[in-house]
Amino acid sequence: MSDTATSEHSEPEAAEHHDDGGHEEGHAHPSDWAYVKIAVVLAAITALEVFTYFETVLDWGVALVPSLIFMMVVKFYLVATWFMHLRFDNKLFGRMFTAGLVLAVGVYLVTLTVFEFWV
Repeated sequence: MSDTATSEHSEPEAAEHHDDGGHEEGHAHPSDWAYVKIAVVLAAITALEVFTYFETVLDWGVALVPSLIFMMVVKFYLVATWFMHLRFDNKLFGRMFTAGLVLAVGVYLVTLTVFEFWV
């Protein structure tokens, strides 16, 4: 009798694990070409960051750091949404990453203000 009770409980659990164990995630998975395009965009933004930082001909002045922070935020967004699949996950995860990003940018700006960067 305990064998019957055990098998009754194990069958639904096995079915649940079987359903969740597949590669199907409930959304259309982006193609490899989409990842290549995002990688190219990330490489272009990184090249622009390096150019922005090392270009001595242009005098960025105070606009240097905000432009680098903006590019950092764009790259973070692309990596988090595409490569970490936050586009397809629960909205809570996206909000957690956004809160972390806002906190990091806030810390950067406060630190720059404390060291009188903006003057």
